[in-house]
Amino acid sequence: MLKQLSRETPTKVTTLDDLATLADYSLVDTLNCDPEGNANGADHAPRQVFSGHYVPVKPTPIENPEYVTHSQDLFHELGFADSMARSNDFMRVFSADLSHVPEPMRKVGWACGYALSIFGTEYTQQCPFQTGNGYGDGRAISVLEAVINGQRWEMQLKGGGRTPYCRGADGRAVLRSSVREFLAQEHMHALGVPTSRSLSLYVSKTEKARRPWYSEGSRSTNPDVLVLEPVAISTRVAPSFIRVGQLELFSRRARKREQPRAMEELEKIVLHLIDREYGDVIDQTLATAEKAVQIAREFRSRLTSLVANWIRVGYCQGNFNSDNCAAGGFTLDYGPFGFCDVFDPQYQPWTGGGHHFSFLNQPVAAERNFQMFCSALKPLLAEDLDYLQQLDEIQQDFPKVMRAQLEKMWASKLGLATFDVTLLSELKSLMANTPVDYTIFFRELSSVPDDIGPLKNSFYRRSTYVADPENMDRLWSQWLTKWKSLTEPHSREELSRQMKLVNPKYSLREWLVVPAYQQAAAGDYSLLRELQEVMTQPYAEQSKDVEEKYYRLKPMELFGVGGSSHYSCSS
Repeated sequence: MLKQLSRETPTKVTTLDDLATLADYSLVDTLNCDPEGNANGADHAPRQVFSGHYVPVKPTPIENPEYVTHSQDLFHELGFADSMARSNDFMRVFSADLSHVPEPMRKVGWACGYALSIFGTEYTQQCPFQTGNGYGDGRAISVLEAVINGQRWEMQLKGGGRTPYCRGADGRAVLRSSVREFLAQEHMHALGVPTSRSLSLYVSKTEKARRPWYSEGSRSTNPDVLVLEPVAISTRVAPSFIRVGQLELFSRRARKREQPRAMEELEKIVLHLIDREYGDVIDQTLATAEKAVQIAREFRSRLTSLVANWIRVGYCQGNFNSDNCAAGGFTLDYGPFGFCDVFDPQYQPWTGGGHHFSFLNQPVAAERNFQMFCSALKPLLAEDLDYLQQLDEIQQDFPKVMRAQLEKMWASKLGLATFDVTLLSELKSLMANTPVDYTIFFRELSSVPDDIGPLKNSFYRRSTYVADPENMDRLWSQWLTKWKSLTEPHSREELSRQMKLVNPKYSLREWLVVPAYQQAAAGDYSLLRELQEVMTQPYAEQSKDVEEKYYRLKPMELFGVGGSSHYSCSS
């Protein structure tokens, strides 16, 4: 059982010593350590990990770290002084040097193993040992848990060096991918989508890593050059980083009886997840079996709501494997993600993702992950047929719950009191055939225009797309008239106000991020920080200059360009 979280006086943290007083390492203090791990964390070569919930790992500091940016919003929520982000001791810790941390902070972090399922199918061959015992946090190392203002937060370095799960890689993240993840997490939070958060971003002034990437203007599907890029460390923050894949790993071991403590380790990780993520909604006095049924129901609610929100804001996860699915029901692992420009039901930014992880197939991908989540719980219910039946019913009802969440979302996005399937179906067809910019279209619609003129601001004007533009205009006008008839009796002003609360004006489009990380690689962080400022106010009417720069269609010459329209990895 975790220590009780106080919700009393807010904390003001101005120094690393202040932060140290809030440290509380629940995972490493209550769960099982890998019995073959080293207490000093000297464990950086690929190897099989057969048991235990975590491996002690000492992160590898980046050379000559330099401040890039931090999340002012998260700092303020945590009660951190902004000045801390540039302080030497804070920068040292969150660029992976734990050697001088004040007590009771610890000089060793931890990495966790997990299993892999892709669209509901178990895999082991991605593990270098072909067993599944070498798959896990290859370059993500948690370094702190702290209870701050009544909330537990885990702080994890992305790019903190090699772990036993690194599969032969270098354990580093480059600045390009670190900028993408840092900006995306804070943008998603500002959009109102549950997500891990960004704390800080530091780059090495001297250390570089070689990565496959795209040459300038390349339209290749896969990277066509090797580039030398600055390494960086971003710190991401969440109540926990427990993934569906972690539960799967221990459930597989229990199911196959791979080691004597397998069932115990499965139960412990499930109960720890409940403590960390669901303690406010699940009664701690219940038996494990009943808790397992309740967490399935609660996770279903969160996961369906999450995916509906993804679609609301035009986000595609790209690679929604079970190991990229947070068991707390929030967005995790911003790898090959993307935000839609042109509306396309099969939009997929990752060249290796296929249609099963495409934009409007994300509800089905979520269902597959939920199936794996429920399967992972079943060994804990083997002795109780009643609870097993309840779990099966919860799993079987996922499509119905998902559909209800989507209908609620679409109704809200369209400003309707009740969902209208015909109206939406007609709209999707018009958006795909015109085609339209997803974000700009819904924002223009949110102004409740008199005619289709303003909506045309979202139309991509490629003559090859529209054989009969006059007929398309007529169809659009008919749709707009029908839509307006369904929004009555709301006043135009109230309808517009409500719709603008759910339809953002600004979206973190990849072609906007590319120049920001390119300039950052040259030591100029001004564009990155400007983009951060704009994208943390996505619903706001910002300045005319901001609108002209960021509220516009994707330039035609950038379509199909590797790194702007698609990518095979994120590095």
